[in-house]
Amino acid sequence: MKVIAFSALLILNLMPVQMVNAASIYAGQAKAATVCSQCHGIKTPSADAPFPSLAGRDAEYLKTALKQYRDKTRKSEIMNAMAGSLSDDDISNVATYYARLKP
Repeated sequence: MKVIAFSALLILNLMPVQMVNAASIYAGQAKAATVCSQCHGIKTPSADAPFPSLAGRDAEYLKTALKQYRDKTRKSEIMNAMAGSLSDDDISNVATYYARLKP
């Protein structure tokens, strides 16, 4: 009986973490669709676009780059404007979403 109770408690404690992670991926997908995909695409940008694909990139790299663009410590007129509206949560969600995509 103790094993069943412990197992149930363990499962219930892990569920919110998985739900938050799933929610952040969906939030990242929605934000990427509205803010990023016009230039970077979802998996790949259009063939003639000069913008890099973000699919499969390291999440920490993407977070750092987006924060630098947002804070204007990394210069690009387009990216400074696009990242300027992103919150820390938006940046984390978008980075997590793109990092999980296969290039």
